[in-house]
Amino acid sequence: MEYIIEMKGISKIYKTGDEDTVALKDVDLEVRRGEFLAIMGPSGSGKSTLMHILGLLDRLTTGRYFLEGRDVSKLRDGGLAGLRNRRFGFVFQQFNLLPRTSVLGNVLLPTIYGRIKNPRSRAIKLIEEVGLGNHINHKSNQLSGGQMQRVAIARALIMDPAIILADEPTGNLDSKRSLEILDIFRRINAGGSTIILITHEEQIARHADRTIRLLDGEIVSIAERVA
Repeated sequence: MEYIIEMKGISKIYKTGDEDTVALKDVDLEVRRGEFLAIMGPSGSGKSTLMHILGLLDRLTTGRYFLEGRDVSKLRDGGLAGLRNRRFGFVFQQFNLLPRTSVLGNVLLPTIYGRIKNPRSRAIKLIEEVGLGNHINHKSNQLSGGQMQRVAIARALIMDPAIILADEPTGNLDSKRSLEILDIFRRINAGGSTIILITHEEQIARHADRTIRLLDGEIVSIAERVA
């Protein structure tokens, strides 16, 4: 079995004044290439910290992190940024779109930091695939919440990343729009991308191949989806 991510003994400690706050404690985690993984836990469980470390947005304190077989634990900031832009796509609960920029302009944003062939044609294709072909020139502040999340997904895919990290991507959506977004993630996953979904919603996590639960910075359970 091929693992795209292997974490061994990961801990993250934040220093706040004279006190240390342990956000993650000795976490071991393996992510299979091409799987759909959900990470769950209550507020303060460490799931957001884990996502930030997974996505190379934060550094671990102790442990080893192997991404596609490469130890990225000691990379400098420039190396982390380059690898993050090439290998990860991010989808967030708050969408993080530029409000007065068109759908096309928002999707093209990551190409400012990394080059791809024919970025405009690829962006248009992705916008069409998420069902917004008629909204390419709309400003993002003219869209509904579900439409904005579709734009965010297209933007996350523009650099053809191996891994999509989605942090509560349905948190601001109603149940119908949430299912529509999950359908898009399933299609992306079926195309070979690895999906790591952070959520606190049981009904959302049920769509994943595996669910990992965190509590107080530790993994307390790992469950495979029952067919």
